[in-house]
Amino acid sequence: MLVIQIVALIIAIVCWSIFFHMFRKDRSRYRNCYVLFITLIATMMFIVVLPGEEYFIGVFCIMLMALVVFLLVVPFFFIFNGIVMIKREGKHLAHMLSLALGLAILLGEIVTFIQLVIYSEASWETMDKYSNSVVSLLMLIFSMTVIYGSMEFLVFMIYVLFLQVIPKGKNFDYIVIHGAGLLGGDRVSKLLSDRIDKAINIYKKAPNKPKLIPSGGKGDDETISEAEAMKRYLLEKGIPEEDIILEDRSSTTYENLKNSKAIIDGRYGSKNTALVTSNYHVYRALRYARKIDLRCTGVGSRVAFYYWPSALIREFIAIQTEKKHALLFVGGWYILASGLYMLWR
Repeated sequence: MLVIQIVALIIAIVCWSIFFHMFRKDRSRYRNCYVLFITLIATMMFIVVLPGEEYFIGVFCIMLMALVVFLLVVPFFFIFNGIVMIKREGKHLAHMLSLALGLAILLGEIVTFIQLVIYSEASWETMDKYSNSVVSLLMLIFSMTVIYGSMEFLVFMIYVLFLQVIPKGKNFDYIVIHGAGLLGGDRVSKLLSDRIDKAINIYKKAPNKPKLIPSGGKGDDETISEAEAMKRYLLEKGIPEEDIILEDRSSTTYENLKNSKAIIDGRYGSKNTALVTSNYHVYRALRYARKIDLRCTGVGSRVAFYYWPSALIREFIAIQTEKKHALLFVGGWYILASGLYMLWR
């Protein structure tokens, strides 16, 4: 057992070493999500064997039961969250994502359970006949698709959460604040005020007072730019006007970053930059920053707990619909489906 413990420890250490090397090199790479997930699995394997042979079965059973409970609770959590989201934010398609995901996972679990029951109870002749039916194939494809999609989302969610808990540092020269829609055309929303408050917190903790860059243009339903509204909020909070630089021409996250980078590049001195946006949006903002070669640290502001799942699902969909990731997603699904179909036959 000692040999197994040592091997498990070495594997976990190697996995963590590889992950942190990749993470320090570039936090915005999607492959980091998978490497972190594999690293966590390796760590869990070490935890299982750590107590020794006497407690191995007990620890394994506890972790297995915890996994089963998690799988059973997850769909009901998303369904409940989706109902709360619709009640508070309205019946918009984007607000129904959590509910839709919860129902899909629940249905996938039910279909998978039915499949397992049929195969455990059926005779060999019945099982062979059933496995060759169209209904059986469709049920298999549906179960596999739900499981595959849920695992992809879980891998992504774990990495996004990891980005929130790691130390961020304090020595910044610029703080870019991403805009969000205004209330009544000129008032800062709760979502946006949380971003600004986070930026103010970073500003006050910095040893040298950095420049704040509120970033956001004027929408069709807005009377002033988001940047101007953020500036007014900053001034009300006691931030000196000379420490505020407006970027008021952008209409998307990508333009926020591109225009802010142009401002930063046009100034002298060191350019250590923090990007402040809502916590669910940090990862995608970092991906855009990499595209324009803006070296920065992503910092997430809190959002209401009921809002976070649906917002994170939107971020996941946005990333998976990018051409490269869409091809990888479909390719992974096809490889898994082909393997299961061969086993099925």
